[in-house]
Amino acid sequence: MTLHRFQGLSVVACDRRRLIQVWQDRLRDPALTTLLVLEICLIFLGAPLAAKGVPLARPIIETMVLALVAIVGVLSHRRGAIAAILLGLAATPLAHGSEWPPAVASVLHRGGTILTFLALSWVVSHAVYAPGRITFHRLQGAVVLYLNAAIIFAAVFTLIWEFNPTAFTSPPATTGDLGELATMLYFSLTTLTTTGYGDIVPVDPFARSLANLEAVLGPFYLAITVARLVTLEVADRGRQPPNA
Repeated sequence: MTLHRFQGLSVVACDRRRLIQVWQDRLRDPALTTLLVLEICLIFLGAPLAAKGVPLARPIIETMVLALVAIVGVLSHRRGAIAAILLGLAATPLAHGSEWPPAVASVLHRGGTILTFLALSWVVSHAVYAPGRITFHRLQGAVVLYLNAAIIFAAVFTLIWEFNPTAFTSPPATTGDLGELATMLYFSLTTLTTTGYGDIVPVDPFARSLANLEAVLGPFYLAITVARLVTLEVADRGRQPPNA
């Protein structure tokens, strides 16, 4: 009797996991689109508001980040990625809520941002580069990865700037930590896209090295992503049976 009950519970648990996986697979494509919309709003709406010191910027950005985390919970089958994102989010209030030395607080704050978006990129990359038909939603996920790279580099640039205020020449005046991140996000995007307006110039050796790395990775990412997606699409069509 006990053995049959245990087997019955195992079957129910397997069916439940399978149902959850099917539900996640159905929501994956719309979730990628939602992620892209949120990140566009975060970068091109929230960041400028933060740079101008608008008080409404912080709740807008925090709400968007929480929405990103909720979507990752839908996309991911990996508990490690979700745990990493939650740990990254917890680092920010921890940095502000204790009497840490400024250097430690900066590492916690910016490190939390880096960890959060690295984990997010990990989850999205599995959805984008998985075998199968390349849909418009998966292309949107590839754009999310590109924007994530800009945010991650911006967080590292901000950390360098906080350790060395003279690491960049002619940065505009900013208001608060979000304003600093918004400024470095602008610099990161112009570097990633190899635009290079020259209004903000890295002079610190680490900042210069990181800018060089980002400028190299930007075009390489686009070339490698296009090649990978085309390969996946061709392989998927090759597996389909010919029409009668």
